[in-house]
Amino acid sequence: MSTPTAAPQAKPTPSASLYVGDLLPEVSEVVLFETFSTVGTVSSIRVCRDTHSRRSLGYAYVNFQNVQDAEMALDTLNNTPINGRPCRIMWSQRDPTMRKTGLGNVFIKNLDPKITHKELYDIFSRYGNILSCKVAMNELGESKGYGFVHFEFQKSAEAATKAVNDMRLATKIVYVGPFIPRKVRNQQLETSWTNVYVKDIDPEVTDAQFESAFAAFGKVTSPVIVRKEGQSSFYGFVNFENHEDAVKAVEALNGAKLGNKEIFCCRAQKKQERTMRLKKEWEQTKSTKYQGVNLYVKNIEDEIDEERLKKEFSAYGTVVSHKIMAEDNNSKGFGFVCFSTPEEAMRAIGEMNGRVLAGCTKPLYVALHESKESRRAKLAAQRLASHKTAIPRGAQGQVVPQNIYPGTPVFYPNSGYAYPNMIQPVPRWGPQFPVSYPPNHLPGMVQQRGGGRGPRGGTGRGPNTRPGRNQSPQADEFTLQHLSQFPFDQQKLFLGERLYPLIGQTQPDLAGKITGMFLDSGWSIEELFSLVQDKNKLAEKIEDAVMVLEKAQAEAPTLQSDVDGSNANTQ
Repeated sequence: MSTPTAAPQAKPTPSASLYVGDLLPEVSEVVLFETFSTVGTVSSIRVCRDTHSRRSLGYAYVNFQNVQDAEMALDTLNNTPINGRPCRIMWSQRDPTMRKTGLGNVFIKNLDPKITHKELYDIFSRYGNILSCKVAMNELGESKGYGFVHFEFQKSAEAATKAVNDMRLATKIVYVGPFIPRKVRNQQLETSWTNVYVKDIDPEVTDAQFESAFAAFGKVTSPVIVRKEGQSSFYGFVNFENHEDAVKAVEALNGAKLGNKEIFCCRAQKKQERTMRLKKEWEQTKSTKYQGVNLYVKNIEDEIDEERLKKEFSAYGTVVSHKIMAEDNNSKGFGFVCFSTPEEAMRAIGEMNGRVLAGCTKPLYVALHESKESRRAKLAAQRLASHKTAIPRGAQGQVVPQNIYPGTPVFYPNSGYAYPNMIQPVPRWGPQFPVSYPPNHLPGMVQQRGGGRGPRGGTGRGPNTRPGRNQSPQADEFTLQHLSQFPFDQQKLFLGERLYPLIGQTQPDLAGKITGMFLDSGWSIEELFSLVQDKNKLAEKIEDAVMVLEKAQAEAPTLQSDVDGSNANTQ
């Protein structure tokens, strides 16, 4: 097939920010800096990470000081291996509407396994400016046989679709068409399906009888009873020529008798679609059936078995079911207790939450079980509320790039890591320590201490005043149960206020930095609370933190000289 005349290249977006995807989990900001600083002056880098586990999400943002350097990086470093895996680079799109509308986005399937992002980009770049290009990969980095190309302009997508559809790429003839979002595809499928799934088929029913039963409703193209070694598997499929005929057949034959058995008929679904539907139905049933009576219990120590768990909770009502989650016969430290009535469940929460069982050291956390969607929505709301007043500035007053989201550190070449989401309008502890940390070390939190304020922040409350929204609990109120009524980030701040003076008793010069390291370590609230209560455990953690800081300080000059050398080569 002849190649049409290439469309004129569109002017690239005026941005100096790049999205870098397909990264291995161990790729850090320092590794990315070593790669991207070879083509220009990098202003900041951020690897996006999971809020709780701190594990890399596999993509990052690299911000250059000028657009020319960003263009050079896109042209020369796209598909360059980073730690052995080719990276995928594209312009950072700050406007999500460009992605959501689907304009300029094309879908390619039946790709040869040898075609990677690079080959796909080279094939389609002749038709216009590409915003993003991707071949879908599995967990092993192998092609799934399809991909996507997003053009800046719709006319470029139309030209590419017309030219490349039905073209042979490597060993296969590909299909190229407009990208259709999954939601729209599902809606279209509901009004256009023709394939019918049939089960509970009598093994005595012949293929001719099977076809005849469905042909009464319209023309069928491929009736089949699935057989193994000549024996019926009791299910089959019938594909109609028209959607309307398929609907009529399902309505008439579902529950009807064929041979000596009643058959079940419905629209044929892919395994993934069927699994998602069943999971959704189960979640809806579970949330309704167990709403208000099912409790989530964590901090269950190894000494507690299921019999002991039931005995402890039976004091507050009838326990319908109980379970401690385990893996390889080892407790995971959490479980569930279901009561017969909501009143019993609420009584158990009031009495058992924060209670330390005999022979244990950790206080239990007991609350109503919530679905994953509910927990995600609640956490998102808490994070949004906690970040509304945050100052979006990094180390030495640098403004955090707008494509960067709160939750993980930003790497600034001249100042190291900064945590924009942890910088409060009124800082609570520790002087600022702009240190460049070497790879694989836990950096401390960059903050500075407010003038004239102690570590408790000087709330000015009387001894018997209950804490308000921004007031730290008094000593007699400082329990896990009391802390749980505050937002997650505020709980961490209150714990930081308690940890700071305790750490300062042995490490006065590093108290602020170590406090920040603890709060940003990804530990749970219960784990941080245990440091306040257990002095021996706190001393061990302080010793570990000091070792990390000493090693970071020893390696910092070497790292900084490498950074300076890389900058010098790009001037």
